[in-house]
Amino acid sequence: MLIDTQTYADSVITDTIVSKAQSLASMKPKNEAEAMATAKDFEAVFLTQMLTPIFENLPTDGPMGGGSGEKIFRSLMVQEYGKSLAESGGIGISDSVYREIMKLQEV
Repeated sequence: MLIDTQTYADSVITDTIVSKAQSLASMKPKNEAEAMATAKDFEAVFLTQMLTPIFENLPTDGPMGGGSGEKIFRSLMVQEYGKSLAESGGIGISDSVYREIMKLQEV
């Protein structure tokens, strides 16, 4: 049985993103720290989605380049880049999401 690694990697990433989005939609943080963590998670998912097309088109030259392993590694690396960017200040999405979460809790 052969497994298409690109399809597998895409399905894992898509499943992760979908489950994260669903959990963020259903989550109702009770305090400010949880609300900020939720907002940063949302920004990390957003940044990962924005970075993915950039890294998909980079060439994989060299003696160790290419292959199915690199495709899987690259998707995981981009996911970590998104998390890292969000934790180091991001692009400001988490602040807006945090304010909206806090507004929704006031109702």
